[in-house]
Amino acid sequence: MTTKTKAEPKSSGVTNGGARIVVDGDDEVLSPTDLSEMLAEGTKDSHDKAENCQFVKDFLRGRIKRELFKRGTAALYFVYAAMEEEIEKNEDHPHIAPIYFPAELHRCEALAQDLEYFYGEDWESQISLSAGTKPYVDRIHEVGQRDPVLLVAHSYTRYMGDLSGGQILKKVAQRALKLPSTGEGLNFYQFEGIHSQKGFKQLYRSRMNELELDAETKERIVGESNRAFSFNMMVFTELEEIGKTIKEEVQDAGLGHSHAEIMEGGDINKCPYYAVKMVASGNPTYACQLAMTLLTHPPCQWALAAWVALLAGFTAWYLL
Repeated sequence: MTTKTKAEPKSSGVTNGGARIVVDGDDEVLSPTDLSEMLAEGTKDSHDKAENCQFVKDFLRGRIKRELFKRGTAALYFVYAAMEEEIEKNEDHPHIAPIYFPAELHRCEALAQDLEYFYGEDWESQISLSAGTKPYVDRIHEVGQRDPVLLVAHSYTRYMGDLSGGQILKKVAQRALKLPSTGEGLNFYQFEGIHSQKGFKQLYRSRMNELELDAETKERIVGESNRAFSFNMMVFTELEEIGKTIKEEVQDAGLGHSHAEIMEGGDINKCPYYAVKMVASGNPTYACQLAMTLLTHPPCQWALAAWVALLAGFTAWYLL
């Protein structure tokens, strides 16, 4: 993959020194030894485990408590404050400088705005580093001071995850917590400096792949990325445990046909969207389930009744 400056073609949506950086996606040829490929393959299991944490599954279903969302935002603030502090200290490091995009990626200011929305102007006095988040923060400071190349792993794990799945979480949180459509409380998910997320991620991966790293260092970065996933899961587990002690009712999306409401029972197999996905993938077992799920969903019952009435009327007219 080549990175260069052109007048118009495919743009990453990022500017650098006044010129627009262009990534030739059509010329992209990846190798299994490229760091981006090693990270994608080497963290697959960790990624799946993180996605299947109960806290994450509940979040995606729209079953999120406002207090937990606030605490999660505070945890992210401490993580990003540590990571961005160490990145700033090492911005001239040969392995950090190529992936140093503070204007596009840094999240501390956005998280501070979100915390002010939830806690008020004195938000800093109301939050503290939790026991579940502290090991994560401590590790980031440790690698920043002793082995800065491993910051590549933490940067990749957080920022690329935010760009990829963060937009889905933003929509879920906005509906479930009934947050303003103007974005208050959700600035963390809004990357104002990136106009094309796909283009920027291509650029970021290309910069990582161009780092001069030996095979052993690449493996250490993959290992550190898996460690970062483990730290994130510790935060999720802590929030899940805290959630059990909070009596606040779960918010829903406020729509009768919302995914959160359909998933009230917590069984993903009862979700029509999940069934559709499985049917489309060629799994015949879910075809019947899809039909039964739709038939038990009130809007579908009304639609079916209307369709049957229309068919009966047409048949009667035809036979006259």
